[in-house]
Amino acid sequence: MLHANGTLLTIDVGERTATTSRIDDVLESFIGGRGVATKLAHDRIPFDADPLGPENRLYLATGPLQQSRMSFTGRMSLTGLSPLTDGLLSSNAGGYLSRNFVDTGHSVVEIVGESDDLLAIHVTDDGVEFEEVPELEGAEVPDVTEVLNDRHGLEAENLVTIGPAGENEVRFASVMTYDERAFGRGGLGAVMGAKNVKTMSFTGDSAPEVEIPAEDVQMELHQQAATSDDIMRRQGTTSLTEFLNDEFSLPTRYYADMSFDAAADIGGNAVEEKKYEKASCSVCAFACKLPTRDEETGLETEGPEFETVFSFGSNCGVDDIVDVMKSNELCDRLGMDTISAGVTVAAYLASEDEFGNADLVHDLVEKIAYREGDGDLLAEGVARVHEDLGVDNWAIKGLELAAHDGRAVNGQGLSYAVANRGGDHMYSTTMIDEYHGRIDPEGTAGKANDVVENENRNALRDCGIVCQFGIGRAVEAEHFELVLDADYDDLQAVGARVVELERHFNNQRGMDAADDWVPYDLPDLESSIQEYYDARGWNDDGTVPSDRVDASASAD
Repeated sequence: MLHANGTLLTIDVGERTATTSRIDDVLESFIGGRGVATKLAHDRIPFDADPLGPENRLYLATGPLQQSRMSFTGRMSLTGLSPLTDGLLSSNAGGYLSRNFVDTGHSVVEIVGESDDLLAIHVTDDGVEFEEVPELEGAEVPDVTEVLNDRHGLEAENLVTIGPAGENEVRFASVMTYDERAFGRGGLGAVMGAKNVKTMSFTGDSAPEVEIPAEDVQMELHQQAATSDDIMRRQGTTSLTEFLNDEFSLPTRYYADMSFDAAADIGGNAVEEKKYEKASCSVCAFACKLPTRDEETGLETEGPEFETVFSFGSNCGVDDIVDVMKSNELCDRLGMDTISAGVTVAAYLASEDEFGNADLVHDLVEKIAYREGDGDLLAEGVARVHEDLGVDNWAIKGLELAAHDGRAVNGQGLSYAVANRGGDHMYSTTMIDEYHGRIDPEGTAGKANDVVENENRNALRDCGIVCQFGIGRAVEAEHFELVLDADYDDLQAVGARVVELERHFNNQRGMDAADDWVPYDLPDLESSIQEYYDARGWNDDGTVPSDRVDASASAD
């Protein structure tokens, strides 16, 4: 089985030390990316760790396909104990970081401890340098890039950076790379902020050798990406907006409604009208990114993608695409997940009957990042503040729900209920099967095996690492078999082990079947959740049997 090659670099930011070790057995068993990071996190983060304490750890990891010339592979994975969900969580981001990271010679970088001073950490194939950067306190993400470019010749593609939201430990703060690409969900930016690390850079020329088989398949997928007429090459995920609004659901006004009468004003065509050039991720020919500009105001950003159109558009009752672009741009500069930030702002608008007030939206985004006024409360996220606001809790396991509404696609609702990450549509993407008619969107009965299969495949995807845009468009099961040199059933088993390790870690923190729920009624949900546990071989209370996972975790 193909796997990432390279060492584990452990950086203790409190002691200012860096040590390198071999993790060949973990790489061989878990391929790379999310799988390797999850195994390391499970075994090294204490089960009772405070997500914002020095005992938490962050794992930045790459997979074997980041050393290929194949499209859909310009991504990396970030894993740690989430301050938003209180469980183990992985997030990934695109851009151009992954190849620069590989060039350092490492497959995983582990950040431990807590620094007394604000740091920039520079990782090269020659070693690690710690730079105190008190002058960058409170700096926005692009400003950090500008300073490091002037000072060290570093580019946005070399960096992972937090904005003011991360420094202020906003529970849904993101870690940014390439200025506008986010390790978004779950608040790992707050973990980096708690460790007092403002930015990290990666440069080198020592990529370890990884011989990726089936070069003809790689070239075939690359050619397919380059010549595809898929509408997502022009409009990204915003191409879904009007289709979902008309046929399924576009959550509106803090989930009170399931369609938005101004969907066309913030959807794919509206975004494409603002797009001024093509953009991509490392090596990828699909070029689905969305550099947008409003000529009248001079506002420039990358996006918004569909989830931001939902969170800051329909769910906030905002019907002007430029206003949504502004929210997107603010979140990127300040370093926040647009889904959680937008849903939390929408909860506030619901409490104040202020839907459609774009100026208030933008003001709240900035106040959240700096924890000023009402922003200090909202920085905790919906699950922790909904009672104070007098609104319903539209979050699962602490993670604000995405746009793909389980009330319309019930299998996705089941997947939200059982997902280790909670309200994250990317964990199983069962909604795609329902949108395309492969699964009846009504009901949850009989769908547990579909959820399991999708979760396993998506965990495998994040081990590789492969972009979701490639899944189902170009990269099929047979392609995984060829480029990862293994039977697909064996690869799915790797994904299953990753999901099980996440669940086991969370079980040790007290999570069980009581946490597997959704904030609305779904037919047969309770029996379908039990069917899911049975398919996984778990206990009826949603816990992993003790003999299934080595529970001897340590923080050595």
